[in-house]
Amino acid sequence: MSTMTEVKTITTVNPATGEDIEHYEYMSDETVAQIIEQSHQAFLKWRHKSTTERAETIKAIGKKLQEYKTELAELMTTEMGKLVKQSKQEIDLCSAICDYTANHGPEQLQPEERELSNGGRGIITFAPIGIVYGIQPWNYPSYQVVRYAIANLMAGNSVLLKHAANVTGTGKLLENVFKEAGLPENLFRTLIIDHDQSDIIIKNKLIRGITLTGSPKAGEVIGEKAGKQLKKTVLELGSNDAYIVLEDADIEVAVEKCVKGRIYNNGETCIAAKRFIVVDSVYNKFKEGFVNAMQNLKTGDPMSSDVDLGPMAREDLREKIHDQVQESVDKGAKILCGGKLPKGKGFFYPATVLGSVSPGQPAYDDELFGPVASLIKAKDEEDAMRIANDSRFGLGGGIFTKDTEKAVDLAQRYFDTGMVFINSFGLAEPNMPFGGVKNSGYGREHGGFGVKEFVNAKAIMIAKD
Repeated sequence: MSTMTEVKTITTVNPATGEDIEHYEYMSDETVAQIIEQSHQAFLKWRHKSTTERAETIKAIGKKLQEYKTELAELMTTEMGKLVKQSKQEIDLCSAICDYTANHGPEQLQPEERELSNGGRGIITFAPIGIVYGIQPWNYPSYQVVRYAIANLMAGNSVLLKHAANVTGTGKLLENVFKEAGLPENLFRTLIIDHDQSDIIIKNKLIRGITLTGSPKAGEVIGEKAGKQLKKTVLELGSNDAYIVLEDADIEVAVEKCVKGRIYNNGETCIAAKRFIVVDSVYNKFKEGFVNAMQNLKTGDPMSSDVDLGPMAREDLREKIHDQVQESVDKGAKILCGGKLPKGKGFFYPATVLGSVSPGQPAYDDELFGPVASLIKAKDEEDAMRIANDSRFGLGGGIFTKDTEKAVDLAQRYFDTGMVFINSFGLAEPNMPFGGVKNSGYGREHGGFGVKEFVNAKAIMIAKD
């Protein structure tokens, strides 16, 4: 009697309702191997296209994303719970990245000439290397993909994507958008695979680079596996970004921006404001305004236009952040607002502020990936900067002060992070580098840096006549 082989599937779930959305079958190992070979063959042709030709296709992808803006935005919101208005902003950012890359990529990849010490002539070219494999998270389902894919397509590489399981639909739709925009077949493919299959892909000799956005733990695992294969990686990992409020800050502006910086994307952002370090002289004033604003936020259906905060993306993520809150309280933190699991459908969690936050608590040491803020009092400016840098992470940070020159000096000389925002909160800019230091990873995307992460800076040396 024959036995049927069980088909493994991914089930996506709407976090606002807890209901199933769609089921997707995992690809077989044979299918994955075939896609890798097809991707390599597509690369062999694409690498010989001029940078101008590549730029034209990338510009077309940016336009096509706008045509799919409503469909993509609603799908992202349905799959991971972000406010639909923020989903639309995400698509706008993706199109802006395409435009910036198309407009500046050809110039950024231009060969450079240098005079050699023996009087000869040197040429540096930036040659594509092959397939770049991206392992991407769910919190910005389109942006995370576009961020690495567009830069690498501009560089002349081909791209494979392993998206987070809960946003599988977005990954598949993006593949279709790229294709409809005129990107040649197999230059961008979405893989529906598990972790074991992903490990095999990393070992495949046709895979030349791996980029991951995820947790530090995931970064350690992928970095080790890729390093064993002597393959370059770019790792953009977690953080617990510190936002410093100095004595001369405009407190109303600081409160407004810090609230937005904490709850944007439902607080599920690697570069979100997470630790709020306020100097003693203005601590009480900031605390009063911040807690009041956080507890008055409206939580509800992310498809609604008048909601401030949607659900957490998955039930296990809600459980994790609640456990972090509880452990912090057990170790001395005080709940200033929120902190209680709501009843009813969906994976909602209230905007929460913790006070009396100190080392040894998750609220001080770890990343809180959700709408939970840590409020920390500092004696003065020097103490505030010490606390900000007292972290194993180093992605972003912020400074609030009316003295912009002082803020720039602090950012340049003291802030140990890849990005610093002054009198605002962190969002990506296509023309500025994005990335971190320490346990927040390494490598840069955007701003002309991403197009050169996975290229061969080839030195050609010509003897003097």
